[in-house]
Amino acid sequence: MATELAYNTAELVCISSARLLEDGKVVFAGAGLPLLAAILAQKTHARTLTILFEGGVIGPFIEPGKLPPSTNEQRCATRANMVLPTTDVLLLQQRGYVDYGFLGGAQVDQYGNINSSCIGDWNKPAVRLPGTGGGNDIASLSKVIVAMHHEKRRLVKRVDFVTSPGYLSGGHSRKEAGLIAGGTLKVVTHLGILGFDEAEKVMCLEALQPGATVEEVRKNTGFDLMIKKDLGESTPPTEEELRILHILDPEKRYTTPRGE
Repeated sequence: MATELAYNTAELVCISSARLLEDGKVVFAGAGLPLLAAILAQKTHARTLTILFEGGVIGPFIEPGKLPPSTNEQRCATRANMVLPTTDVLLLQQRGYVDYGFLGGAQVDQYGNINSSCIGDWNKPAVRLPGTGGGNDIASLSKVIVAMHHEKRRLVKRVDFVTSPGYLSGGHSRKEAGLIAGGTLKVVTHLGILGFDEAEKVMCLEALQPGATVEEVRKNTGFDLMIKKDLGESTPPTEEELRILHILDPEKRYTTPRGE
């Protein structure tokens, strides 16, 4: 009888996100958990995955246990193919060389718009957040994967501020706004894998994480969530994935859920 592996919700999100990154592709990774997931993918199934950072770094191979605290830190350039000015690395997106953007956010709404600017009214916010960085550029020009904890206050009907565009108001609104490429591809949480309806561009639950239920997902979502008819179930983290993840982040700087 197989022994059930122990893992926390942040580790589950990190591993589930990493699995979406394919070998031979190019990913523009944000700081924190997205960075860790991209490196994990590179160390497991996607050996030729190319990672880009907004600081201008192309193709780094981050040393295990030495994760940089931001995407502009010197350790981001370890064994990199090249280091360009920030404007030049963003131009690669405009020219179509980037397959995925990988971001986090305080809020994501039903259309995949991301808020990392403020909670509440812009003129008098309850919370002021870090802001866009390169997030707006990344989300405007590439397919985006979002990794986050599944909470009603974070998965909302409409974000308080659109820092990084998803499908704006759904339907054809993104293209009508002049954003002809990209869009939010997946939102990965500890409860499910969420995609977007092809026609309406509204968030849709595609697969449940191990142990989660549809009722639990609905309860923790701030809008009426569409459920895919052939709902799947995500594969639990493997022993090998967890082993490598713990080598990459031995102090659990990015894989300790809040409150633990």
